[in-house]
Amino acid sequence: MTKHMPDIACQPHQAPQGTLNWVGMSGIELPILVQQGLNSDKNRRETSIRLSSQTQAYVSLDDPMSKGIHMSRLYLLLDQMGTQENLTPSRIKAILEAFITSHKGLSNQAFVEFKFDYYERRNSLLSDNTGWKHYPTTIRGELREGKFECELSIEVPYSSTCPCSAALSRQLIQEAFAKRFNDQTLDYQNIHDWLGTPEGIIATPHSQRSYAQVKVKITETNCLEISRLINHIEEAVQTPVQAAVKREDEQEFARLNAANLMFCEDAARRLQSTLNQHSEYLDYWVRINHLESLHPHDAVAIITKGIDTGYRDEPNLMDNMNK
Repeated sequence: MTKHMPDIACQPHQAPQGTLNWVGMSGIELPILVQQGLNSDKNRRETSIRLSSQTQAYVSLDDPMSKGIHMSRLYLLLDQMGTQENLTPSRIKAILEAFITSHKGLSNQAFVEFKFDYYERRNSLLSDNTGWKHYPTTIRGELREGKFECELSIEVPYSSTCPCSAALSRQLIQEAFAKRFNDQTLDYQNIHDWLGTPEGIIATPHSQRSYAQVKVKITETNCLEISRLINHIEEAVQTPVQAAVKREDEQEFARLNAANLMFCEDAARRLQSTLNQHSEYLDYWVRINHLESLHPHDAVAIITKGIDTGYRDEPNLMDNMNK
């Protein structure tokens, strides 16, 4: 015999009455599955990886006479639909539709967010090694008045070397060269040996760890290839930070930094050019953060795709970085 238990949430709501934009839960601990693949175009591999996420789930409360929503229904639907298959935009849309169906007469819009640390083995620059790299990632989905939107946010670290500092360093090296070999008959071997000494390179440009925070709106048919977005970002800046490093990798990293001198404006324009070439990104918002080694403050540049109904250019649109 089933025991009857009172359900206060189903009883009529007394004053004050009103509709609510969102009601639901945050901080839900949920193990999710995401596709892992496209480490590089020449090393294509696709697998599913299970990750621990912090999830938020909400629906609107459109009935002013209702006390509230059925939060357990949201949780159970997340457990059933959010943990057994890879998260894709189409899967996220199905979850949101189930949220609304489970609250028929109460809600007509739904929202879900999965925040997690995405780990992937990335190739070293020259050696045959690979190493784990960490990318804070967020996937959001919203279904409002029948219109579905899905957003992928990620933070990618890289190195930036200041072009101004590089020019000033080159000038000092030229002055040191002139002082050392002034009024001398130039000898190739002497110059070659001198360049390999600390006196030969008396100044180096300053570099800093930098971060590209990228948000993209993706289509419902997108497979949610996080690796692909990472590749686009790292290939644009050309100086991604490295995990497993041998001497040849470190030397190549130094060469890449010298070949890709960047102000924050330069990095932003590189990302702008790259993202504009990929139609699967319906819209984008990018914040470039150069954590200055010369200054106690950061250098920042922000870009959007610039569509009429798209992202606005607020500086604080992205969550704070994990510095």
